[in-house]
Amino acid sequence: MKALWLLPLTFILASCYYQDKDATLYAVGDNFELCVDSLSLQSSQPLHNQPIDTTCEQMNVYLGNPLVVAETLIIPEDSVDSVWVKLARDQFTMGWTHQRTFLESVVPDDPISQFIHLFSVRHLLVFAIIFALSLIVLLWQVFSSKRPHVFFLRDILSPYPTFLLITLAASALLYAGIQHYVPETWVLYYYHPTLNPFGLPLILSLFLCSVWLLLVLAIATIDEVLRQIPTGEGFMYLLSLLGCCILCYLLFTLAALSPGASYILYALFVLILLLRYFRHSRARYICGSCGKRMQSLGKCPHCGAENT
Repeated sequence: MKALWLLPLTFILASCYYQDKDATLYAVGDNFELCVDSLSLQSSQPLHNQPIDTTCEQMNVYLGNPLVVAETLIIPEDSVDSVWVKLARDQFTMGWTHQRTFLESVVPDDPISQFIHLFSVRHLLVFAIIFALSLIVLLWQVFSSKRPHVFFLRDILSPYPTFLLITLAASALLYAGIQHYVPETWVLYYYHPTLNPFGLPLILSLFLCSVWLLLVLAIATIDEVLRQIPTGEGFMYLLSLLGCCILCYLLFTLAALSPGASYILYALFVLILLLRYFRHSRARYICGSCGKRMQSLGKCPHCGAENT
């Protein structure tokens, strides 16, 4: 339990990490993609101690257009935004806009950054669809006489689903904690993403390690499910597990707003899942006939052979 209280220290260290670095969000030559319907660019360069020319020619770029940063300019007397950015779509279409408008209208031309942007915009809709499908599976389980495997109600004999949820909860806590307590760390990562967990602030390294572990556990879970139960039933089981993962993610991202409560909740969550695994999902025996896992001696649920 004491180890959980080390997490706030990692947030402090992460914020200190960037205070000593001259890290910028972008540089001349960086590539972006427009993520809003349109953006107007001013053709003429803004000048020092001159009012902004609102009558100069404007050109528009549109959703999905690639853009490159051609130049930056600081106008200290500009009351809207002192930093101007010159953007180029091609050699014929280029112009100036405020940095604030620029950053609000583009996403870095990097698959990791684009995935982060898409996830932040669409994840609630996707979660709602998946959760609705999971609820349908749960109701079918309740009213079905076949009693198919559904996560937490009639689980498979494997540790992977349990450890997948435990890791997901830890990832959700780290993700929400970074965004709420050291947002500048997440913003810099968004503009300079990497899948390598080394050489980053500690809290980001922990988060990326948890993401890699999630990927490994997800692959292991899918393989285990498809080996133990038929494909159709396995798909339903995975869908029910995915619904639980969504609830887990939402719960712990909200709980992260209260650090003390979130750590206690996570400890209880891990304890409950581990107790349930050791009581109901741990395979203690292997069938002598078919070689598949069994929770207890007696009739094999897979081939019907008696094991004593």
